[in-house]
Amino acid sequence: MRVDSHQHFWSVARDDYGWLSPDKGVIYRDFAPHDLAPLLKTADIGKTVLVQAAPTINETEYMLGIADATEFVGKVVGWIDAEKPHHLRHLERWANHKKFAGIRPMIQDIPDPEWMHRPDVAWSYDAIIDLDLCFDALGHPIHIAPFLRLFEKYPDMRTVVNHCLKPRIKDNDYDEWATGMRRIADETGAYCKLSGLVNQAPKGWTVKDLKPYADLILDAFGPERTMFGSDWPVCTLAAEYDQWHEAALALVPDELDRQKVFGGTAAEFYRIDT
Repeated sequence: MRVDSHQHFWSVARDDYGWLSPDKGVIYRDFAPHDLAPLLKTADIGKTVLVQAAPTINETEYMLGIADATEFVGKVVGWIDAEKPHHLRHLERWANHKKFAGIRPMIQDIPDPEWMHRPDVAWSYDAIIDLDLCFDALGHPIHIAPFLRLFEKYPDMRTVVNHCLKPRIKDNDYDEWATGMRRIADETGAYCKLSGLVNQAPKGWTVKDLKPYADLILDAFGPERTMFGSDWPVCTLAAEYDQWHEAALALVPDELDRQKVFGGTAAEFYRIDT
């Protein structure tokens, strides 16, 4: 079974998506399971991981409700406020939900790149480990060094890097990013999502533009630690679902590697029943 390791749903009327404004164009509308279902069918994808898009407890509850009613949602990655230790109660409660996988702090939006190392948020990493949950690492190239230190400090935390840490493809900014990502791959047990690349590429991108970045991820992490993610509907700012999916298939030409990248790795990491 193929797995999309990274997609979103949202309802604009919920009003907890501070980043979602009319200037976002095509993604400034509601996105629900009935919008995604035909796209998954065309791509022959049977399960997805529904990932948080708002820094609120209520959005995680909203996603878990969707997951309960939607067969193709295999797991949910939510959010807690790591600056509030009493949010442990939410993690403990959600850990009993069969489709709850872990959390994703919105680190990319926090001005201080060292925020993740603040003593007052350390409890959250211990909780993730103790509850056998996972950590989705969302950031930019500026976060490579802080994330490397974090993953080394918490080797027992099941971690996956989101969107290849958003390399600046349109700026041809490759070398420093590649060095840092290879260090994360070589020196930690973190996984990586092959996702988000089209949003970092120049307008009118081609597979050739994406290939050096995808090749680095696949070589460094290997297919057993790399998983396909659509980042739908955010990807539609740069490509339709099927365009990115077809490009990703081209970037992983080997059939055995595809079995892992497009299904096996995500199913293993997120413990999705396929």
